Amino acid sequence: MIIGVGIDVVEIARLEVALNRTHGLAGRLFAAGERNLPMRSLAARFAAKEGVAKALGCPAGLRWTDAEVVTDASGRPSLVVRGTVGAAAARSGVRRWHLSLSHDAGIATAVVIAEGESGGPSGGLGWV
Repeated sequence: MIIGVGIDVVEIARLEVALNRTHGLAGRLFAAGERNLPMRSLAARFAAKEGVAKALGCPAGLRWTDAEVVTDASGRPSLVVRGTVGAAAARSGVRRWHLSLSHDAGIATAVVIAEGESGGPSGGLGWV
């Protein structure tokens, strides 16, 4: 059963400006394994984190670093959720994530599908 779907787009140059302007922002947005990737990959991962929040119904208190995009040997992306995001997913009945990332013409995008048993997403205000 589909619990939720989230999609987001990120202007790559805008994210780059924000990361260069705000000291420590990369550490607040990205897990350690994500931080040294090219900007287009960071933008796609940021879009994925937004997509995760949307798929969960934007519950309050999520931490950006508790959703991490990893890739397997073939380059296929997947999500690892823990902490605040893992708890919200468990409350919503999410058992599996589906993820698609893309970047072209200065834009990065992500589509996230949360699959599992319906527990009903909780409402809220989003990330901290």
